[in-house]
Amino acid sequence: MSFENLRKEASTLLANDKASIEARLTELCELLKAEVDYYTWVGFYFKNGDKNELKLGPFAGEPTDHTIIPFGKGICGQVAVSNKNFVVPDVSAQDNYIACSIHVKAEIVVPLFKNGENIGQIDIDSNVPDPFTEEDERFLEFVNEKVAEIL
Repeated sequence: MSFENLRKEASTLLANDKASIEARLTELCELLKAEVDYYTWVGFYFKNGDKNELKLGPFAGEPTDHTIIPFGKGICGQVAVSNKNFVVPDVSAQDNYIACSIHVKAEIVVPLFKNGENIGQIDIDSNVPDPFTEEDERFLEFVNEKVAEIL
C-alpha cells in the first residue's frame, strides 16, 4: 500500500471514536507493520508522567524488555531530548543504541507533539539495512499529527 493510501487508512482508523485510544493506536501499529514490508516493529513511547523517561505504549511486533527508557538513552531517549526525528540507517554504528533484537538493522523515531510539547514518539525498527527515506519521515510526521488530535 502506498503512503498516500496509508494516510487515508490511518486517518479513518484514528477517527473511529467508538474504539478506545489504546485500541486505535494498537490497530494503527498493526496496520503500518502489515502494510510497509520493511517495518518489522512499530510502537509508541510516551512521556511517563513527570518523570524524565518514556513508557512503552501500544505496539505491533515482538515483545520488548524495553518498556521504560530514560531520557537520553538509546535512540528513543535521544529523541525525547532533541525533539527531532532520528533516522538510523545502521544501528550497529550507533554507540547509544539499545538493542531490542539481534535482527534489527535500522530504526526511525519521530517525536509526537501535542500543543507544542513532545509527549512521545513513534518508533519503528527494520530488519532491512538503511530502508528509511524522507518519505517515511513525512508520513510518520503526518501519523503523529493525527494521533495528537485524538490524545
